[in-house]
Amino acid sequence: MAAIRSAALIAAREEAVAHLAKRSNWASREAGVIVVFAIVFVVGVGLVGLWIHKLVSARKAAKASQK
Repeated sequence: MAAIRSAALIAAREEAVAHLAKRSNWASREAGVIVVFAIVFVVGVGLVGLWIHKLVSARKAAKASQK
């Protein structure tokens, strides 16, 4: 019984390794999509940074006007 389970586990493991080896890299095939994702991310980070900068400067201006 143990030999049958062991053989089944080995076969399943070999099948999984073969499946992983056959996978292709989606990012290398679709480089344009990755570039668009990167550009959108950079623009988004820039907009969030600008929003934070405006909040901080408005808070500083409000604090300075109270003194």
